[in-house]
Amino acid sequence: MNNQERIKQAFSDSLAIPLEKVSDDLAYNSIPEWDSTAHMILIAELENLFNVMLDTDDIIDMSSVAKAKEILAKYEIEFDA
Repeated sequence: MNNQERIKQAFSDSLAIPLEKVSDDLAYNSIPEWDSTAHMILIAELENLFNVMLDTDDIIDMSSVAKAKEILAKYEIEFDA
């Protein structure tokens, strides 16, 4: 499983939504499942999955799947199309 697939699976699992609903455009509070509680579950999942410790600003800024990839790239996590 590549990082692109891993991040999609993390969003799907953390938000309890079908994998098909996960796209770069998926944004915080755009669906009822992605609320503040689910956001913290997602953060924990991403930290565990990619073995990183996100700082507070990154956690607050993570507002979409695309933004999550951008933030994780700062931690040398690469995403191929």
